[in-house]
Amino acid sequence: MMDNLIQKINETVKVIREKTRNEYPVGIILGTGLGGLVKEINISFEIDYADLPHFPLSTVESHRGKLIFGTINGKKVVAMQGRFHYYEGYTMQQITFPVRVMKFLGVKSLLVSNACGGMNPIYQKGDVMLMVDHINLLGDNPLIGKNEDELGPRFPDMSEPYSLELIKIAEEVALENKIRVQKGVYVAVPGPNLETKAEYRFLRAIGADVVGMSTIPENIVANHMGMKVLGISIITDECFPDALKPAKVEEIIKTAMEAEPKMTLIMKEVIKRL
Repeated sequence: MMDNLIQKINETVKVIREKTRNEYPVGIILGTGLGGLVKEINISFEIDYADLPHFPLSTVESHRGKLIFGTINGKKVVAMQGRFHYYEGYTMQQITFPVRVMKFLGVKSLLVSNACGGMNPIYQKGDVMLMVDHINLLGDNPLIGKNEDELGPRFPDMSEPYSLELIKIAEEVALENKIRVQKGVYVAVPGPNLETKAEYRFLRAIGADVVGMSTIPENIVANHMGMKVLGISIITDECFPDALKPAKVEEIIKTAMEAEPKMTLIMKEVIKRL
């Protein structure tokens, strides 16, 4: 996939450029529970993933498959409604391909959302967490293979994977709007099964506050290409090993949707202040 990567990006961008010549400084990846942000976008046009060359198609029921172009608070944005996961069988390069395309459309700041399980005992179901760092346990990396120097360096620095500047803005927004936010470390595992009690203990012991199955590949590629990233997680279930109850997907999605307005407000206001 890394072979001809730039050619593939250019072919996808060419199709988009038939519809717009605009630059889009803000990119958004709408994870589980953040579909509502679409309602805040003053939509210019949208393109189905199926109509974009080299784009994968989303197979997860709660994920749509569209690239949406428009404005939020007067800022031009491009949003992925529906993201891709490793457990769907995609390669890391496929999962992160849309992020590369976004960079070629002018994206400088990438806002990413996800639903996750909370392992930190002070977190509660429905809390919003700002990602300050991550641990990649996916067992793969989107940068493996030949490096295209014009996309980014061979060995990108990851000392600040989530922009401290954007985290600060998000914290200010949350404070002004009386939204309680946590700050913590996200660990990504391949999935699609949820974790065992022993796995939750292990993940907590290595320094993770929440666990999910996405976001890190996109973050790595965004950092590779010099973008600033803000990551926001909605804690949809409590993963405390000594009080673990079976998790139901319907309840996870319900919790995500209930917490969504808080996350949508934070994202909307952060975009306004960029």
